[in-house]
Amino acid sequence: MPWLIFLVALAVRLVHIWQIRPSPFFDVLLGDAHGYDEWARRLAAGDWLGTEVFYQAPLYPYFLGLTYSIFGHDLVAVRVAQALIGSVSCVLLALAGTRFFSRPVGTIAGFALALYAPAIFFDGLLQKSVLDMFFVCLALWLMSRIASDVSTPGSWIALGLAMGGLALTRENAGVLVVVIVAWILVRARTGTRPSGTLGTVRTLGTLRTLGTLGTFVLGLAVLLVPVAIRNYSVGGGLYLTTSQFGSNLFIGNNPTADGTYASILFGRGAPEFERIDATEVAEEAVGHDLTPSEVSSYWTSRAVAYMVSQPGDWLRLTGRKVMLLLNATEMLDTESQDSYAEWSWPLALGGWVGHFGLLVPLAIAGLFVTWPERRRLWVLHALAMAYAASVVLFFVFARYRYPLVPFLVLFGAAGVTGGRAFWQRASARLRGAAAAAVVLGMAVSFWPLLSPTLMRAITENNLGTALQQAGRHTEAVAHHQRALALMPDYAPAYNNLGAALRAAGRLDEAVAAYRQALVLKPDFDNASYNLANALLERGEAGASVDQFRRALQTSDSVEAHNNLGIALAAKGDFAAALAEFRAALAIDDRSVHAHRNLGNMLIDGGVRGEGMSHLQRAADLAPDQPEAIYDIGTVLLQEQDFAGAAARFRAALVIKPGWAEAHNNLGSALASQGQLAAALEQFESALKARPAYPEALANRNQARAALGLKP
Repeated sequence: MPWLIFLVALAVRLVHIWQIRPSPFFDVLLGDAHGYDEWARRLAAGDWLGTEVFYQAPLYPYFLGLTYSIFGHDLVAVRVAQALIGSVSCVLLALAGTRFFSRPVGTIAGFALALYAPAIFFDGLLQKSVLDMFFVCLALWLMSRIASDVSTPGSWIALGLAMGGLALTRENAGVLVVVIVAWILVRARTGTRPSGTLGTVRTLGTLRTLGTLGTFVLGLAVLLVPVAIRNYSVGGGLYLTTSQFGSNLFIGNNPTADGTYASILFGRGAPEFERIDATEVAEEAVGHDLTPSEVSSYWTSRAVAYMVSQPGDWLRLTGRKVMLLLNATEMLDTESQDSYAEWSWPLALGGWVGHFGLLVPLAIAGLFVTWPERRRLWVLHALAMAYAASVVLFFVFARYRYPLVPFLVLFGAAGVTGGRAFWQRASARLRGAAAAAVVLGMAVSFWPLLSPTLMRAITENNLGTALQQAGRHTEAVAHHQRALALMPDYAPAYNNLGAALRAAGRLDEAVAAYRQALVLKPDFDNASYNLANALLERGEAGASVDQFRRALQTSDSVEAHNNLGIALAAKGDFAAALAEFRAALAIDDRSVHAHRNLGNMLIDGGVRGEGMSHLQRAADLAPDQPEAIYDIGTVLLQEQDFAGAAARFRAALVIKPGWAEAHNNLGSALASQGQLAAALEQFESALKARPAYPEALANRNQARAALGLKP
């Protein structure tokens, strides 16, 4: 039977992979998947250590990097490998169910997970959920062997490895370690004692318990200690897994939280922004740089302050998170299962019955059926409750609650196989309690808390953003428009539609989209900022100034101050522009753009010394960017320091070969030193880079004439 479960699970997953290949989701990776893919590419290229403390759980990216190093950047190979892992998880759950309950329970549980639509969905994503499920099922199988007294010391080491692997994919799963330690201690107290005198028995029992704990902890340490050492070596602090505890705690516990994920800065939920925003907002609040540990502590203190100061609101929020945890709807963070179901019949068919709304009432029934064996099964109850509490403490996603599925499936299968016998032997009062509990579970599961249509709209919006980042602007516009067709009042989709339209050169339409985003959400500072930039690009400096100032009312950002300075300069208000560039640098003295803009404006205003120092600071901050070096060269050229100017232009061209303006100006500097032949080469290079470059053409003709050559 295990082989049949494996083959059914694998067949369904391979059909799913085959069917989603033509979909836009297959090779356009969204959200965390995009971040994991980039991380894995760096790993496959040889950067296995990295340079920063892990902000996200690292095991899945390392698995992905290893897969890339073997098969290349092949997303089909990754998904097939994950289908194999997911199918093994089904077998492990079946074996665990057989030992904990009975063979029928194990068989039903294995096939249920094999056909469970969210499991098929997650196994096909470039997400760590496939490893979450594997490690949970592996741990349950090992524990079932231990509970059946067929284990060896190696089983405890393997269980420690499974828990260590789970902690490196799902950090909050560390709470399960506490439950397992408690299980070890309870087993030591209630298990069979060796014969002998009382003192000898106690000594041997203590030694055996310590040995069991030691082997379990050894398995944990094999995976967790190297990660902690690595984090210490790159970050100088103790981080057992990652440094995102505090920011995640705050996201789930603050006055505006609703139980699901909401980025610290509205509209910036992409993984590449999470660490940056958490760090920058915290540093701005305290007024100095922070270590990753200090950033986490800052957000932890804010979350705790909310819990303590508003206990009633926090308890209501916690109640909502419990409801979300048990809800039938799969809560997306990036992409919706329903969107994939348009391409995959395993999801389309399985989604009708394979969802949390079925598992929760069945598991409740199973709890009643198996209650007489609660002394033996208490560890399963405790593991499920501890993990559920760890999710509710933060916020609820479909993939965050996904590790609960094996527990629900096991008890649900027990409810199916033993339900009839329970009903026949139970008292009328117990039958009534069981029926009421099941009905209540169904009511909670199907309570309308989330909109599947909104989640499909979010998926389309996220897909459009990813396509825009890939330079596929026309496709991006179409998906943002589809998001708005699904959810016409979805402000982020209007904002992102504006970005795609602007990138496609449709500036007037972009402005209209940004304005609509602000109609729907007037305090949407990112939309205000984007609208300001579009207006500035359209030549409406005055209107852009108003929008930049509106954006700054809710977000005191470097970019908004810098671009407001540009808009003010375009209006001719140079004093105010200088003040904005200085304000940007007061927030972040490492802003290359602000240093360049301030430097050039000071030089234009006759303050040469300070201006040149800002340009040099920009060049020092970004040695791989040629613009500040070019600016310095231009100033030196105007001051007739031709040798110094030529050196700067040459340095800029080393970084950016084929830069027409740099070639032309280098030619002017060389010609001014009498090096006409070398100057002519530079003018020719400028025209090769940009054939219709009037200044370079005139300079070339003058140089040729001076050398006695035909124009």
